[in-house]
Amino acid sequence: MDAGMTIRLILAVLTFSAVARAQHRVLVSGCGYGEVAVIAADGTVEWSHPEKNETNDAWLLPNGDIAMGFKYGARIVRPDWEGKTGWKVIRERMTAKGGENHSCQPLPGGGFLIGESFDGVSRIIELDADFNETKCIELKGLGGRHSTFRQIRKTPQGTYLITQQQKGGIAMEVNAAGEIIRRFPDGRFGALRLENGNTLIACGDRGRIIEVDPAGTVVWALEKDDLEGITLAFTAGMQRLPNGNTLFCNWGGHSKTRGASLIEVTPDKRVVWSASPGKANRISHVKVLPAK
Repeated sequence: MDAGMTIRLILAVLTFSAVARAQHRVLVSGCGYGEVAVIAADGTVEWSHPEKNETNDAWLLPNGDIAMGFKYGARIVRPDWEGKTGWKVIRERMTAKGGENHSCQPLPGGGFLIGESFDGVSRIIELDADFNETKCIELKGLGGRHSTFRQIRKTPQGTYLITQQQKGGIAMEVNAAGEIIRRFPDGRFGALRLENGNTLIACGDRGRIIEVDPAGTVVWALEKDDLEGITLAFTAGMQRLPNGNTLFCNWGGHSKTRGASLIEVTPDKRVVWSASPGKANRISHVKVLPAK
């Protein structure tokens, strides 16, 4: 074996190892994905269960149950981990006829945050651990039942980050009194308050993710064509990882653009890991889970 070939083999092993270490155990769901699933770091499916409804939010709870927001409500399910499929519904709240819900964020103390939208009115709702309503903030004029909230989040500051899915929609911040205290420059799917005080925003069909500081300045942006070999379609569920990388969903349901469904990028926009598990380009939510 010549020296050149030896070097190439060593580089290939190093590259494979780096990519392997970048993978994560994840909980995924989506619109058109057809299931809620836990996928191991090596790509094998640990558990999955069919879900025909659009499911844009899912969280693994400390007791092993899963909280999920699906198009017509929110529920807590207990997966059959040993059987690797199936679940028992522990708790469920169906949205009133004519409305949609796409969130179910666990809150400190055991409660949950959901967001119900109807034509002309949307409601930020907090629930206790038994799904009893403890708080409701009503907002009007933001859009229709399917064109308003996607993922909504309560911040450590006690405010709420909401979104408008409609064309031209933006992310906004609402206080406990229901007043819109901030409008962001973009954002159709979701917004997260980061530990540094900035806000990370997924912009849906715009095919971009932006990070905005408290002064309103975009301090980081991942644009549609920034990644080599990948064109972003609809940027959806996302997570800023402890190492500073960003993991997000590249959903393709509104366009013919095809590429990896899950992508992890560094701050300087290098792809360290990408994959399309299951039905390609239909994952809209991802959550990194602890290793088993």
